[in-house]
Formats: sequence, structure tokens, C-alpha cells
Amino acid sequence: MVFIALALVGCKEDSGTITVYTALEDELVTEYLKGFTEKHPNIKVNVVRESTGIITARLIAEKDNPQADLVWGTAASSMLVLDERGQLEPYSPSGVERVLPKFKSTKAIPTWVGIDAWETAFIINTVELAKLGLKAEDIKSYNDLLRPELKQHIVMSNPNSSGTGFLTVAGVLQLNGKDTDKGWDYLSKLHENVDQYVHSGSKPAKMAAAGECVVGVSFGYAGISQKQKGAPVVTVFPVEGSGWDMEANALIKKSKINPAAKIFLDWAISDETMEAYKKNYPIITTGKGGNYEGHDFDPVKQLIDSDFAWTASNRDIILSKWMAMFDSKSAQK
Repeated sequence: MVFIALALVGCKEDSGTITVYTALEDELVTEYLKGFTEKHPNIKVNVVRESTGIITARLIAEKDNPQADLVWGTAASSMLVLDERGQLEPYSPSGVERVLPKFKSTKAIPTWVGIDAWETAFIINTVELAKLGLKAEDIKSYNDLLRPELKQHIVMSNPNSSGTGFLTVAGVLQLNGKDTDKGWDYLSKLHENVDQYVHSGSKPAKMAAAGECVVGVSFGYAGISQKQKGAPVVTVFPVEGSGWDMEANALIKKSKINPAAKIFLDWAISDETMEAYKKNYPIITTGKGGNYEGHDFDPVKQLIDSDFAWTASNRDIILSKWMAMFDSKSAQK
């Protein structure tokens, strides 16, 4: 667990201490929070950073004694689960009308608001792939991951601990008829080629970049950022479309709501903060995404028509079945 405490002294009228749970990458938390502390130096922000699955499990466990004041940048599929359990406090952040309807709660007073979206991608180490007699263009689809040459050369994220892992599994199931056996049959075949399931959405991309695997099933930004650092990787988006999720914010239901938490949520969807998100993600929820290196297409068109209600209501079933079938290859935590 990464715990960050920011305490700055200033002259703003708003003040207090808030606890924020987030699944944003560590470096992004630091980068984004600079803008908040400049504007609100009298608010101390305690950040608890974990992967999506761990954050979700922690919030559920803390339902009767919530420790977090708000959630920032955690999967919308998890927000729906928490909303169904009555753990989110309705709140309309300033400027919420700018967020497109598909990217926020459908309730009159939203219980969660998305900030950006991320999608399944294959991060391929071209040097290691060449040793197997393959080229990057040989891997364009989910089915290409089943090639015999890739046996034990793929690393994926565990959906029980990683939001990226979950959106990938949920996406595969939706592409194969949701409640049919077809999707699980595919995942069983893919399992034969998987070396291990790790507990981070970005780790497969980092492992591919380091040559520790040939293909890391991760998300777009993770792969593109590794290439920008000089790694011999390419980021491939499957031709069938990518499973996806949103990073979303929400106010946690508590007996006493901290006003500073609302100030944070207002800031978290402000124009200035959205511009900061856009530096790392091509899809922001106001619909004003940017041209991002690594995307030579409209990334919104890459997203499958995801049924988030189905995903949320079937989350526990999906995770339990996945654990029973595939957990034998999970990395140690």
C-alpha cells in the first residue's frame, strides 16, 4: 500500500483533512495533486493508493465504518457495485453537466462521475517476439494470442486485484455472448499460453518492456508510456474491440460528510484537471480528448459496447469462476 500525506499551509478559507482512495498510478497521483494543493493549500490530503480490486474490497469491508471520504480514479464498474450496496453519497460536482451522459451515473444527482477511460491492449516486445519467429503484425486479435508459439509467453492481470484484468475478462465475455460458455472456453485456451497473472494493470506492460514476457495484456497508456521510455515494444489494440472501463470519482456515504471532500470532487473534474488527465489518457469524459502519441485513430471507436449494469451485477460470479478456473497461475502478492 502506498500512503501519501500532503500537508501545506496557505490562506485559503477551505481547510481540513480528507482521506482519498485511488487506483491511479503512483506517478499520476503525484502529478495531478500538485494542481489541487496549489489551489487548496489548507486541505491535507491523505491518499491510499492500491489496485482497483483491493480498493473495492477494502471499501466493501469498511461499509459499516468507512475510512475514506471519497474515491478518486477507480473503475466505474466498482462504483456501480458500491452504489448497489448503498455506499455512495449523491453529489453533483461543479461542472458535472460537461461530462457526457455515458460517463456518469444516470441518477438525477449522480453517485459517481467518470474522468477518463482506458482500454485493453497488447503490449508486445518486438525483440523477444522475433525470437519466436513472429512479427508484431502477426498479433492483431484476441485469437492471435492463442498461437502455439506464445505458450507461457503471456502475462495478464488478475481480475480479482486489477481493474484492467477485470475489464479485459469482462470484455472477452461480452464479445462472446456474455452468459454463454464461449467466452470461458476462450479464456481456458488463453490460460494455456499465460505464464502468470499479476496483481497490477500496468505490470504486464512493464514486464514486456523489460523482456520478462513477450506479450503483456495491459492497457493502452501503460504500453505507450513504456515505448516513450525507449523500450522495444508496440501497443496493439485488438481488432474485435477493447474491453474498457472508466476511472471515476465518488463521495463515500458517511454519517458526517467532510465539506473538503466536495471541494476535492469539484476540482477533480475542473477544466484544468481534465487537461491534466488528457496528457495521459486520450479519452476524457467531457468528450474533448486529445491527440495522443500511440493512437493513430479515434480511440473511442475502439471501445466495445460495454454493458456496465451487467458487469456490475455479475462481478462476483465472474471473479469467483475465474478464481476457480485460473488462479493456479496467479503471482504471489
